[in-house]
Amino acid sequence: MPEHNADLVILGGGSGGYASALRAAELGMSVVLVEKDKLGGTCLHRGCIPTKALLHAAEVADAAAEGAKIGVRSTFEGIDMAGVNSYKDGVVGRLYKGLQGLVKSRKIELVQGAGTFVAPNAIDVDGERYVGRHVVLATGSYARSLPDLEIGGRIITSDQALTLEEVPKKVVVLGGGVIGVELASVWRSFGADVTVVEALPRLVPNEDAFASKLLERAFRKRKIAFKTGVRFTGAKQDDNGVTVSLESGEEIEADLLLVAVGRGPNTTGHGYEEAGVTMERGFVLTDERLHTNLENVYAVGDIVPGLQLAHRGFAQGIFVAEDIAGLNPPPIDEAGIPRVTYCEPEVASVGLTEEQAREKHGEIQTLTYDLGGNGKSQILQTSGAIKLVKAGAEGTPGPVVGLHMVGARVGELIGEAQLIYNWDASADDVAALIHAHPTQNEALGEAHLALAGKPLHTHG
Repeated sequence: MPEHNADLVILGGGSGGYASALRAAELGMSVVLVEKDKLGGTCLHRGCIPTKALLHAAEVADAAAEGAKIGVRSTFEGIDMAGVNSYKDGVVGRLYKGLQGLVKSRKIELVQGAGTFVAPNAIDVDGERYVGRHVVLATGSYARSLPDLEIGGRIITSDQALTLEEVPKKVVVLGGGVIGVELASVWRSFGADVTVVEALPRLVPNEDAFASKLLERAFRKRKIAFKTGVRFTGAKQDDNGVTVSLESGEEIEADLLLVAVGRGPNTTGHGYEEAGVTMERGFVLTDERLHTNLENVYAVGDIVPGLQLAHRGFAQGIFVAEDIAGLNPPPIDEAGIPRVTYCEPEVASVGLTEEQAREKHGEIQTLTYDLGGNGKSQILQTSGAIKLVKAGAEGTPGPVVGLHMVGARVGELIGEAQLIYNWDASADDVAALIHAHPTQNEALGEAHLALAGKPLHTHG
């Protein structure tokens, strides 16, 4: 069997894998990157980038429909899905080409093919063996379904949702997490009737309850129906549509059923268990430095238990490359990874929820700042709020340990929010900073002013 040797061999060219490859090459290592599909993985081709392109198209559709509210004579006449898909695919294509160029410029050996982890230091691709002093497993995730629910026809996952050739008239979205509410938001803006079904008691159940409440209020206003705390029991489809059954006995007729019940680790068939990697429920277990139980073998991204976010995998990939190079980077704090749901309105957060903060710190203080007091939010005609969670009782010093935001474009505020959390800033630290006026970013400053005991644009 032909054998190729490198300092680092990486299985998977998604966000975690390619970030690790780029950083390792930058640090002087020889790198082999194995990818069976397209460089960039799910995020670039079937996830973050195409969905956000659709969400931008939805924002433009909403702006056209609501122009009269601000004196602009615009109307929404419908969606040309061929045009939307061309725009979306153009964005993906340009980023893909750029990423290919980056990998080539760093002299990374890109191997196209399905890789199998055959030994603690080797990946086999079509009979060729790539041996590394270190190996990174980064095979990403897949769209989950439910037992006895077969994907096909009118029952789709996010993979098929991104390539639809026409806007459905009526959709049921199974799952009220990030993927579900984002695509529900897109289809509503495109003119569809949408119903979200979530088995847990609230939408975006991993967020602070404050965020769920505001998002549900906004969805009601947008006439996006949702049913929480109710379980799905089955679906039947024919040429005319799909009938979705709930445990309550209710049946919902629709053109499409989107199954958005989360993503599973893509670890089956890659040889992990056979090679002795410790696994649990399909995930690869690691320590805080992302080492597996095998010497010199790391795992990053969606196959490692925790947040399934592209930027988490990206950061982990960089961390591993630097760890291998002996730079001793600090472990990544999962709570310090920013989270954004890009529906309308957006939901953004970093740090601990109120419930988590009480469990960890005991006494805490919370403060909610309504975007009604923010000039730019009024200009954008968005409602929402920012909630801060501070460690320690009112009147005692303590860092801000949770920031939760709901409103149009609040995802753009997460940069400062994650610095506040990750640098252990107090309300006084942030209150002393000057935020440009009028910006939505100013709302973060106002919220911290209020938490520091000197509220300005707040009532009560």
